[in-house]
Amino acid sequence: MRLTCLRLTCLALVACLVQAADPDVNQSRALQMASVEKQKASTRIQRAMVAERHPSVFLTSSRAAWMEPMAIPCEPSSPEEIREIIDQGAQRIGLDTKLVRAVVRKESAYNPCATSSKGAQGLMQLMPVTQLQFGVTNPYDARQNVDAGAKLLKQLLDQYGGDLAKALSAYNAGPTRVEQFGGVPPFPETVNYVSGILDDLSPKQ
Repeated sequence: MRLTCLRLTCLALVACLVQAADPDVNQSRALQMASVEKQKASTRIQRAMVAERHPSVFLTSSRAAWMEPMAIPCEPSSPEEIREIIDQGAQRIGLDTKLVRAVVRKESAYNPCATSSKGAQGLMQLMPVTQLQFGVTNPYDARQNVDAGAKLLKQLLDQYGGDLAKALSAYNAGPTRVEQFGGVPPFPETVNYVSGILDDLSPKQ
């Protein structure tokens, strides 16, 4: 027993001496680990982007954990508070408050705790890739959600030169589909989505 302990002690001393003799070992390992974590983060973003564009590729009985809705508790807010948050977010991003209200109404019916079967979450139904893109830490936080959704919508409007129909189509079905069909994709869900929001924004007689 004593001999075994002595051997273990000697091995530990040797390891310490080797590490001390090569001070670059720890730094090298730290750099390697940082590189690995960076690659893993990049892979998660790429997979999320693929899943958003081609959800059928990943919708299996053993869906990856990153596709599951985040296990975050959600506390509903009053309708008045929700409207105020939406209007403030729209103004911060530089969008018409009526437009953002219409999108929220269509996406979640003003329910900050809404979660779709595809993994979209919150008032503006943010997909995981959008949450990553805009640094959302809690998709059920109404302010974070509206800010990120409004930023995405603003980007799409800029991308399509202010063409609202295309921007809304891209928000619903993804820019790839809009590019593929040169406009509103002929999917019933997207057509109804775009026409419903445009109807909400049109002057009522």
